Amino acid sequence: MTVLPERDGFDAPVTIDRREGPYGEVALRRRGGHYEIIANGCFLMDTADGRSERLLVQAALDELTVERPAVLIGGLGVGFSLAYAAAEPRWVRIAVAEREDAIIDWHRTGPLAAFSANALDDPRVTVLHGDLVAYLAAEGERFDALCLDIDNGPDWTVTEANSGLYGPAGLAAAQRRLNPGGVLAVWSAQPSAGFEEALRTAGFVEVRTEQIPVSRGVPDVVHLARRA
Repeated sequence: MTVLPERDGFDAPVTIDRREGPYGEVALRRRGGHYEIIANGCFLMDTADGRSERLLVQAALDELTVERPAVLIGGLGVGFSLAYAAAEPRWVRIAVAEREDAIIDWHRTGPLAAFSANALDDPRVTVLHGDLVAYLAAEGERFDALCLDIDNGPDWTVTEANSGLYGPAGLAAAQRRLNPGGVLAVWSAQPSAGFEEALRTAGFVEVRTEQIPVSRGVPDVVHLARRA
C-alpha cells in the first residue's frame, strides 16, 4: 500500500470526513490550505496543483473539430477537470461519472465546492453516480471526448477493479463510447510506454503523451489517443 509521504512546506493533515462505502473507506483531509482525498489509506489527489487535471480536458478539446462537442469526465475528484470544462462554452454537454457518494457530497455541500466552482449547477452538467468502468461497458450514449482520471494510472491502481479500464476490454468499451474521430484522454501519475502500446493495439490512432512537471518525482502525464 502506498501512502502519501510527508511533503516539505505542508502542515500535518487533519481529517475532515471519513466514510465507509461499498469500495472501502474514503476520507477527506485538510493539509494547510489544501484538501486531499484518501481511498483505503492511499493518496488519490489533492487541491495543491490542478494543472494536469485541466490539461486532461484542454488537450482533448484541442484535438476536436466538432463545433459543439460532448465530454464524459470520470471521475469528479477534487473538481478541477469539471470546473475547467464548465468554464468552456464550447462544450454542449458535460457528464461526470463518480461512484463515491462522499465525494459528490463534498462538492455539493462541503469544502470541495470551492474547487468545482458550482459547476454541478451548470445545466450542461450531469452527474452519473456509479462506477465508470461498468458505465463504459454498458450500451449507451456516445461522446466526442472521454477524459478519464479515476485512479493513479495504468501502472499503479489504488482500486483493483479500476485496472480493467486500462486493459483490452476497457479500451474496447471506451472506443464504443466515442464518436468516430473522438478523443480519449487518460490521466496518469507516471508515464507508461506499455499503456501507449495497449492503445495502439486496441486500434486507437494518433497516440501521444503530454507530461506535466511536478515539484517532486516523475511528471504527471495525460495519454491521448483518437478513435479512427
